[in-house]
Amino acid sequence: MTAAIDAGRDDDLSATFAALADPTRRAIVARLTAGEATVNELAEPFAMTQQAVSRHVKVLERAGLVSRARAAQSRPCRLEPARLDVAADWIARHRRLWAERYDRMDAHLATLRGGSSRTDLPPAGSAGDRPTDPQEQA
Repeated sequence: MTAAIDAGRDDDLSATFAALADPTRRAIVARLTAGEATVNELAEPFAMTQQAVSRHVKVLERAGLVSRARAAQSRPCRLEPARLDVAADWIARHRRLWAERYDRMDAHLATLRGGSSRTDLPPAGSAGDRPTDPQEQA
C-alpha cells in the first residue's frame, strides 16, 4: 500500500516539475502569487495568443498547480500552493541528503589526506594539488 502511495506522489511530483519546466508556465505561476487572474489577464504580458496561454494554464491545472473557479461570466485562475509545497519539500529533503553525503565525502578525503579538514586544504589548482617532480626538487 505504501509503495502505491509513494508512486502516486512521484507521479504528482513529476507532473509538477514537468509543468514548471516551461518558462511561460513559471511566469504564470509567479503572476498568480499576486492573486487570481483570468486567462485574458494572464495573456497580457506574453507575445502569444490567449489560446496558447490557455493551453499553458491547462497544463498547470492538470499538475494541480492552478485551479479555475466560476465567477459570473469569468473563470479566474487561482494558484494552489499545496502542490508547490510538496515540490519544495522534496527539493529540501534531497538538498539535505546531498549535503550530508558531501560532508561524509569531505571527512573521508580529510582522513585520506592525513587528518586535514576542508578549511585547511590547499585551493584547487594550487601547488598542493600537483605531485612534485623529484627532478624539480634536486
